[in-house]
Amino acid sequence: MSMQYRTGVAVGVLAFTLTVQGCSQPLGTREKGTLVGASLGAATGAIVGAAVGNPGAGAAIGGALGGVSGGLVGDQMQGQETRQSALQRQIEEQNREIQQQRQELEELKQQRRRRPAAEDDDD
Repeated sequence: MSMQYRTGVAVGVLAFTLTVQGCSQPLGTREKGTLVGASLGAATGAIVGAAVGNPGAGAAIGGALGGVSGGLVGDQMQGQETRQSALQRQIEEQNREIQQQRQELEELKQQRRRRPAAEDDDD
């Protein structure tokens, strides 16, 4: 392997490591997509760049393009997760309401069953 290729790979690995360590909280879907896209883009760019004699530039260009693409895909996925989460909350709330209404209906049925016996006693 050439020295330029090794340098490009080392720079890519270092950038990836610093990026991952810089995250103090769990990554969201958008951030994961950006990170994966940038990593794959940088690796692919370094390989293509090494073939034409400039792995560093290839890694930088590939990383930028991959990061943008990964960010867009991750953003779409995060939006879908948010919508699914909202729908799940609505379903759970409706299930609670249904259970409450069933309980109220059962109580009304029990009251109705007791009522005729009490009315017969009045006669």
